[in-house]
Amino acid sequence: QKRKEPHVQTIMSEKTNSMVVEGDETTLEELQSRCVIPGARLGHVEDVAPGTGTHVVDQHVCSSLLGFRSVTQPVAENSDQRPMVSVERRKEVSAVPQLGSVVTARVTKINPRFATVHILCVGSTALRETYSGLIRSHDVRATEVDKVEIYKCFRPADIVRAEVISLGTAQSYYLSTAKNELGVVSAKSVAGETMYPLSWETMQCPKTKAIEFRKVAKLDE
Repeated sequence: QKRKEPHVQTIMSEKTNSMVVEGDETTLEELQSRCVIPGARLGHVEDVAPGTGTHVVDQHVCSSLLGFRSVTQPVAENSDQRPMVSVERRKEVSAVPQLGSVVTARVTKINPRFATVHILCVGSTALRETYSGLIRSHDVRATEVDKVEIYKCFRPADIVRAEVISLGTAQSYYLSTAKNELGVVSAKSVAGETMYPLSWETMQCPKTKAIEFRKVAKLDE
């Protein structure tokens, strides 16, 4: 009797950026390693096709959601033989920000002294509960902290990567973006388009070509 082969799913390894194959049973640790944030690059359009929960910016397929990435291999009959990358929401995992945690957060409002955020992820783990955080002006960058202008660093709805530097008050964690790899990872322009970074302090709208100020995180290629 012919042995029945198990159903497998091909996904992109987060650490090695290479294809790996898994069976139906996906562990919690494996799910967390595939968690992606809005704006995260999932691959070049020459290598992967955009699926549900994604969009294309500057020839790269990017996530449109906070969720989990999967890659579907094309069938032999398709003329397009690129694997299709998608992002889907799944049940959140319980986690709590700790001192030193790197978190992903959405900016909700700004004023001259600080930006208020809602924390979405701790590391690569999506949160079930909502936690608030503050990025104070002197915690935005490591140099010339007295010259920081919050409105040139963050805008409401920006997605930022930050580090927990203090448990703060009962209402909010204190966060910092004063490292190269921390800051805005995804932002929409005034025209409503997802921007791409030009430098550590500017992003550009692909539609209008307008340049806007942000404290941009240096992302891995």
